[in-house]
Amino acid sequence: MTAPVVPKSADEPVARTRSRVGYVLRRTPFTASFIVALLAVGLATGTLWRPTAEQSWYSQVATGIPSFADGRWWTLLTSPFFVDHPLVYLTLLPLVVGGLGWAEWRFGSLRTMAIALGGHIVGVLGAAGILLLVSSTGWHWAVRLTESVDVGPSCAAFTALVFAIATLPAPWRLRARIAIALWVGISVLYLGELYDLEHAVAMTAGLAVSGWLPAFRHPVGRPTQREWRLIGLSGLVAVGVIQVFDLIVPFNGPLGENHPTASLIDVAIDVIVIALVANGIRKGYRVAWIGALVLGGFNLLTAALGFALLPALVDTGALDSPRQVFALLLAPALLWAAILVFLVIGRGAFRVRLRQSRRVLPAAALTRDELVHRLERFGGGTISWMSTWEANQRIASGTGAIAYQSHAEVAIMLGDPIVPEGGHADALEQFANATQQAGLIPCAFSAGGVSAAAKPDGWRSVIVAEDTIVDLPGLAFTGKAWGAVRTAINRAGREDISFRMVRLAEQPWNVLAQVRAISEQWTGDKGLPEMRFTLGTVEEALDPAVYVGLAVDAGGNLHGITSWLPVYGPAVARDDGSGETEPRIVGWTLDLMRRRDGGFGPVMEFLIASSALHFSEAGYEFVSLSGAPLVRPEDAQAGPVDQVLDQLGALIEPLYGFKSLHRFKQKFNPRSEPLYLLYRDEGDLPRIGIALTRAYLPDASMRDLVSSAVGISSHGAS
Repeated sequence: MTAPVVPKSADEPVARTRSRVGYVLRRTPFTASFIVALLAVGLATGTLWRPTAEQSWYSQVATGIPSFADGRWWTLLTSPFFVDHPLVYLTLLPLVVGGLGWAEWRFGSLRTMAIALGGHIVGVLGAAGILLLVSSTGWHWAVRLTESVDVGPSCAAFTALVFAIATLPAPWRLRARIAIALWVGISVLYLGELYDLEHAVAMTAGLAVSGWLPAFRHPVGRPTQREWRLIGLSGLVAVGVIQVFDLIVPFNGPLGENHPTASLIDVAIDVIVIALVANGIRKGYRVAWIGALVLGGFNLLTAALGFALLPALVDTGALDSPRQVFALLLAPALLWAAILVFLVIGRGAFRVRLRQSRRVLPAAALTRDELVHRLERFGGGTISWMSTWEANQRIASGTGAIAYQSHAEVAIMLGDPIVPEGGHADALEQFANATQQAGLIPCAFSAGGVSAAAKPDGWRSVIVAEDTIVDLPGLAFTGKAWGAVRTAINRAGREDISFRMVRLAEQPWNVLAQVRAISEQWTGDKGLPEMRFTLGTVEEALDPAVYVGLAVDAGGNLHGITSWLPVYGPAVARDDGSGETEPRIVGWTLDLMRRRDGGFGPVMEFLIASSALHFSEAGYEFVSLSGAPLVRPEDAQAGPVDQVLDQLGALIEPLYGFKSLHRFKQKFNPRSEPLYLLYRDEGDLPRIGIALTRAYLPDASMRDLVSSAVGISSHGAS
């Protein structure tokens, strides 16, 4: 019997995985070598399964004041290759991979080796120096640590991690540094072991040096509303962690010794109260801000009362020493005091109303007519007319306008702001500030290149669609590239299919009935309601400002419909010398596309080509065939966010065929312009994804989405 042949498709994932692993190892040889050495030492000495601290030779490889006092300075080089206990490998190896590996990926092997070695030496010697100075005061904690020794590469890994974090963009850099500062502060003050002090020294030095080096130096300005809320949230989380330490974790650190006796119910109540207030602070709720002030004031009064009663409690014998409760009072009191000062200074960031119905943007609302007037004056992008649709909210931005929709606590700006030339940056900044004051997450969807270039500092952009534009001057369907279009036009002539460009609202009832019937038939085949937001329906096609192309046979039967939205350029001066301006339509954007089942085959090619010729003869500059959502240029570099969007596009492709539609439009030889999603940072993307789903499918129920997902899965499996 011959061995079965493995299909090539089964080998390819394995080969790709091996290639990626090989690439990672080539980029991080120092990290890989150190991990191998760490495990090899553990295997050779048996400390992979036995605690190192129990070995007779432990003091010969561990660092600390006793080792240095005996002249064992070589321990600075030996200690990183050992760990105290086998279980420590479970937490240490991810730290080494994340800290050293990330730094080596960003800085290279030699620089990472220098950072790691420097961090290890600074952490160990710095902690020893601090203990020598402080222990002379007789502080029990410091005296105890002067007798301790330690092993492990954690100082090196943490320092490398701090330097790698310095390369993060805002606001992730601030978030990571806050997390490190909280972790270091809590661990060294409460747990207070030798390695906690070493970590604190190493990471404090790493934060200082990485912030001082020109390569990592960033301008510091007044915190944004979001940063105020983030820092307030971090302080409350720290208080919550301290509460847990005080109530359930025994410790013997710099603040004293603690033997907790609290019940689980007490802990749960404290944590729940703080979590509720902290979540409100994160969202900028005014009521949460007031709650935090009240909670902080109560804790400060409680601490003050406790300090006042300490002498009496000692005198009566209730306490042997004030140190028994000192740790329970001092650190939370200091942190609450700092939080209260911070909240008072940053009070402007916490003005969001609790009731969603009362959250309005601090900007003047505009009527549809007012927005149209500004659009006619300043012009807009290829989808700007969609801002006149009913579902949008409209606000003023200086003399311009912005249209947006609010879903799932996200404000989605539709397209570009409608502003004078050069006003995009100010409009986007004003929109971001206004939405954040209302407790909403700002973003802009299907924005053009001008807006992408003018996005606020720190914002990200990702291509979410590709606009396809056909220039009309000199348009002629000649040459091989237009073969499919010519075929459709010629076939329409043979089958007596004619083209009509009309205003749908002016058509007789029998035409409107056919249009609605064709659209309802198309919608019913999808299994989901019609998509909205940047995709219009028959109701939008009834707008008197919109043109509609019809394909009609000799019997008056409709075979297809296309709707075209006006694209305004900046208004031009009148010729009469009055100084007044008049609106100027420069192009048209394709919106609604519907065809009758069983009708004329190439009806869409015929309708789009005939419409383009009609607009070309009328003297317009271009037609936009519109951008298919979740379609990016093939040559665009794909980052992690792009890859997620590609997977989402592939998921819904069987339902709406965006990629198929994009390929269809290539028959008209268009030029392409990217459309962007502008957003603050990756932390907003999950919420933005939910908001966009609701914007596109406002009438879809959870049952519709689940049944469609099942249908997609079965389609893919068949």
